[in-house]
Amino acid sequence: MHEAPPTPSGAPTTPAEPLQHGLKQRHLTMLGLGGVIGAGLFVGSGAGIAVAGPAIVVSYLIAGTLAMLVMRMLGEMSAAMPASGSFSVHAERALGRWAGFSVGWLYWFLLVVVLAVEATAAAQIAHGWVPAVEPWAWVLLFMVVFTAANLTAVKNFGEFEFWFASLKVGAIVVFLGLGVLAVLGWLPDTDPAGMTNLTGQGGFLPNGWGGVVSGVLTVVFAFGGLEVVTIAAAETDDPARAVGRAVRSAVVRILFFYVGSMLVIVTVLPWTAQQAGLSPYVKVLDSIGVPSAAQIMNIVVFVALLSALNANLYGSSRMVFSLAERGEAPRGLLKVSGGPRGTAGGVPRRAVLASVAFGFVSVLLNLLWPDTVFLYMLNSVGAVLLFVWALIAASQLRLRARLEQEAPGALALRMWWFPYLTWLTLAGLFGVLVLMLTDDAARPQVLWSAGATALVLLVAVGRQWRERGNPASADR
Repeated sequence: MHEAPPTPSGAPTTPAEPLQHGLKQRHLTMLGLGGVIGAGLFVGSGAGIAVAGPAIVVSYLIAGTLAMLVMRMLGEMSAAMPASGSFSVHAERALGRWAGFSVGWLYWFLLVVVLAVEATAAAQIAHGWVPAVEPWAWVLLFMVVFTAANLTAVKNFGEFEFWFASLKVGAIVVFLGLGVLAVLGWLPDTDPAGMTNLTGQGGFLPNGWGGVVSGVLTVVFAFGGLEVVTIAAAETDDPARAVGRAVRSAVVRILFFYVGSMLVIVTVLPWTAQQAGLSPYVKVLDSIGVPSAAQIMNIVVFVALLSALNANLYGSSRMVFSLAERGEAPRGLLKVSGGPRGTAGGVPRRAVLASVAFGFVSVLLNLLWPDTVFLYMLNSVGAVLLFVWALIAASQLRLRARLEQEAPGALALRMWWFPYLTWLTLAGLFGVLVLMLTDDAARPQVLWSAGATALVLLVAVGRQWRERGNPASADR
């Protein structure tokens, strides 16, 4: 039977999750910090610098602010009403079953498709180190290892992510430190860079504000992944407090890491020295004389990809489990492993296996038909993140009003300047989608993603119509 999540009334209560509460605050904090720091920053940022020049700093500031506002809204709802389905549950509470169904399945599809990209990219790096092992064998190894980790106690996932994130955060901190020393000329055989590279080569805005806008379109998706924090919070001992602390610490620090890194990169080297597809971090480390810079960054990117793979597998399994709890996915996925606390008990193993099975299919499509079938799949999720963020903002608009009337004490974490910043965020997301439609490279992603979204919405509406015509079908 479908049980709609309760709307706030008095002190809002969420039905107790059957999942194990094995994640600690340190796991959640590092997941928030490291979950969004991936290959998109270490490698993909080069494409943004190529189109925006030094003004990529502004592009990251705009995109990061947008992501920070969305996370603040999501943190507000998750702290008040924590659930393993996170924004899918909130959308259902706020807008109806069609919204919860649609955003949940779209996000699940996004994660399992991107999982294939991460596994394949990590395999290519590993193949470069050990050419005797074919990329497909590396992919198989990664998938088996992380499937095993996600089938055991959730604390194992937390430990993997904690140490992965620690390495990524540590790498950025060291990079920022070396970069500042290079700018000041305090490293051996280096002269102070000063502001020359920020104002030379066409100035700070070599391609005008159009370049800044193009930069935003290039980098905004690098902030995807923060949402997993609110999904994981349901498996902590104190979800409301844990998610509030994780969101507060993560968004500002991530913004600092991203914007700080870009400022160092475009200050140390001329922006014209960067190339799309090549890591600007490697360029900077090479320029200041760090030995084996390329190999060091290869290791960091490799870890970042495995970290994202692990987090996406976890997030997709919990999302489809939450959908099954609400009758929006097969009930067989509700099976949770038994066992004493601290062991593998409380793990939705069937949900994990279902997610990894589709992930394997995605990997095979990426290996066999990367330029046809898989490219269409990748385009179909290209703009889904923006749709998800828009539904988060719309849900917060509705739920905040209810919470203030029925349970103001549950608002431990509040969105700033409500409702004005929420509306501004929605306008910003709509603006990014419009700009993507005007961009030849981004337009296919919007159109394919819109098609995928329309298909899921049709299924959601069809299910509701069927149940209205046959009430007995709702009691499944």
